Order: sequence, then C-alpha cells, then structure tokens
Amino acid sequence: MTDPSAAIKPFPSLLARGKRWDHLELLERIDATGSISTAAGAMGMSYKAAWQAVESMNNLSEQPVVERQTGGKHGGGTRLTPYGRRVLTAYRRLEKERERVLAALGQIMDDFEQYYQLIRRFDMKTSARNQFLGKVKSVKHGPINAEVILDIGGGDELAAVITHDSAEHLGLTEGMEAYALVKAPWIIVTTDDSLKTSARNRLCGTIVRCQEGAINGEVVIELPGGKLVVTTITNESIHELGLVEGKRACALIKASHVILAVAN
Repeated sequence: MTDPSAAIKPFPSLLARGKRWDHLELLERIDATGSISTAAGAMGMSYKAAWQAVESMNNLSEQPVVERQTGGKHGGGTRLTPYGRRVLTAYRRLEKERERVLAALGQIMDDFEQYYQLIRRFDMKTSARNQFLGKVKSVKHGPINAEVILDIGGGDELAAVITHDSAEHLGLTEGMEAYALVKAPWIIVTTDDSLKTSARNRLCGTIVRCQEGAINGEVVIELPGGKLVVTTITNESIHELGLVEGKRACALIKASHVILAVAN
C-alpha cells in the first residue's frame, strides 16, 4: 500500500500552532458533510472563521485541499480534494506520533511542559489576511533594495521589494521556500484588465465572496491555481465597480507592500 503521506507537502506549521482552531477537525467535518456551514456549526465556529481557515490552508498548500462544488440538486457545497484527503490522513498520523513523542519527553523531563509552552510562543502569528507559501524564483539586487520574485503556484507570482539587509537576514536564495504576507487593506481591486498602474503585482481571477460591512466590505478573489486573495475596500467602491460573486476582478499589489518571511 502506498503511504498517504508520500510526496505531500501541505501547509507548514499546522500542528505546531496548536488548536486555536482545529483545522484537522474542520477538514474531517467538511469531508463528512460536504458543507462548510454545517462543519462550522458543529464546531462552534462562525461561517466566516471557517472560510478564513479554509482559505489559509489552501494558500499555504501547494495544491488546494478544499474546493467548491457548484450546481447539483442542492445548489453545490464544499468538499476535500483528493490531495486534501491525503493531507488529512498524513497529518492524523503525524499527530499521533507527536503525542507519543511529547508523552515520552514528559516522562524524562520534569519541567518539560514549562519549556514546551515557551517554545510554542515562538511560532509566527500575523495579522496579515493574505499568507502565501511559495518558492523564490529570483533575487535581483539593486543599488539600494532587492527585488524578490516568489512563485506561489498556479502560474502566479508575487514581486517584493525589500532592503538588502532584509534579504541577507532572511538568507533568500533561488529555490528556497518563503512566505509572502499582504494585508487586505493594501490591495487595490479593479475590473479593468487594460488599466495601467504602478503596482508591480496583478493577480486576476473570479470573485467567490463579496460581503459588505458597516463601512467597508470584504472581497475574495479566487485565482486560476486555487489560491485566494482577500481584499478590504469600501462599500462605495464595491458598488461603483459592480463587484459580485462570479465576476472577474484583479488584485493590484505594490511590491513594497509584500512582506516576506521564512521558517526557521
């Protein structure tokens, strides 16, 4: 039998981050019910929080782990991709092994729990709504800054302009993995493909969610490769651009607004 964990490179640090939300349980419930709202309700999560968790997992994975279904007798739903099911199986196996190792360490170190909690605090947490895992395609050094091109999969790339000191501090080289972080309010949305702007990055796809708030709204654009870009713009802009689910739109991101990070 083929090991389900073979050749899988899923979202990193999922287990290391603990159970702020149990991503694995969420995936299992989506797989069982075919509904993200039902899965979220059973876990005491809001629908929005569940979708944010799914979007984060899809963006940090080389392939989508959850996909939408359209049409059908009940109007569609959500389901795990074959890759997502393999990821889930692999992580459950890793989780059991992790618990065994921690239990063994606890038996030989009286103060292990104290140090384990300290180590967990070092895990990266960020307020950036958009987090993409990719590989460094190129690093071009200029007189002052460096331009880094990150391949985030699905034919999409992100260019980031950072200082030389930052590039050296991160140890960026071609082929290594890195994270691109972009805050939702920093992204400009347009529906005009011919529009010329100074923004270095243009990511185009289909709007899969458009939700208005008191003043601002959240627009989620799904890229052809399955990655999701979350933007925050005013309700007025949503109306002026005619943004609705199913409409094509592009996310414009300045290279200076892309933050890069690497795992230790």
